[in-house]
Amino acid sequence: MKKKILIITICIFSFFLICMVGVGIFYKVSLESPNINGKEEKVTVIVEKGSTSKSVIDLFYDSGLIRNKYVGYAYLKLNKNIVLQAGVYEVNRGMSLPELLNYISEGNVIDDSVSITFIEGKRLTTYVKQISEKFGYTEEEIMEKLSDVNFLESLIEKYWFLTDDILNDKLYYALEGYLYPSTYQFAKDASIEDVVIKMLEATNSILSDYKKKIDIEDVNIHEILTMASIIELEGSNSNDRKGVSGVFYNRLNAGWSLGSDVTTYYAAKVEMSERDLYQYEIDEVNDYNTRPAAMAGKLPVGPICSPSHDSIIASLEPEEHDYYFFVADKTKKTYFTKTNAEHQEIISKLKSEGLWFTYN
Repeated sequence: MKKKILIITICIFSFFLICMVGVGIFYKVSLESPNINGKEEKVTVIVEKGSTSKSVIDLFYDSGLIRNKYVGYAYLKLNKNIVLQAGVYEVNRGMSLPELLNYISEGNVIDDSVSITFIEGKRLTTYVKQISEKFGYTEEEIMEKLSDVNFLESLIEKYWFLTDDILNDKLYYALEGYLYPSTYQFAKDASIEDVVIKMLEATNSILSDYKKKIDIEDVNIHEILTMASIIELEGSNSNDRKGVSGVFYNRLNAGWSLGSDVTTYYAAKVEMSERDLYQYEIDEVNDYNTRPAAMAGKLPVGPICSPSHDSIIASLEPEEHDYYFFVADKTKKTYFTKTNAEHQEIISKLKSEGLWFTYN
């Protein structure tokens, strides 16, 4: 009996020993470069500011630089002295995982990256000009890519927040309002697609925090971004944006037109700082212009600028009140009123006090 127990014990011990050796071999092999041909191919990787250890390992794995991302997670857990630094790096496909991480940790950045700051509240055409200036693509080339149906359909398949709404032929620009405004670092040879994808990834990161709410309430994300873009330009103060959002939703629910100047300027393809609108432009029935009676109870056909995070939140979480009008003065103070008479009284007061805001 004792001999039998001894044999079982030895077998169990041997099994675990073999497993441990196997795991050790697997771990060691997984740390090696997947580049078995030994070619020293250079690859540019961009570690974004604020990247987590997990996201860096995922970046390496998606770029084909490491064999196993889970081993990568474990390696960083075991080597807490490695501090990953943001920047643009040129690495070698022949590097092992430890070599890659040490290289990043040492901050061996290259200085030929391209930085672009896309400001919230700007139109897609402004972003296109910036991309053109930084990368040398013509504005026509960029617009052609951004309107390519095959490209747009591939994006719809990739991102949950993009729907067939962006294929509506009444839209001026399919991706207006979807490219998140922020500061980005790009490789100097980035393609138009690379730029768009990176900006959409940022949008995905922002919207994913609200995906559960969006799904539960079954709201249309295209309409949310459309409303957010109006709030961005009408809400002069971030603290008032939920109040402004509440006004617009009240008007929609009451079957009123939004009566938003910023949508009328966009409809006419005129920048608000460029000039005053002609009367025929104000009155023109257009799927973007929310002034005519024909647009009563309707949002524009799509976003009119790239909204900020604050405006997106305001669109999703409007303040509940019984106001139907608002106006902001030169100091960005917002006045909310219930009736048109009260609204006109505020406007007269602001004009008399020299606080009336004009666009140009």
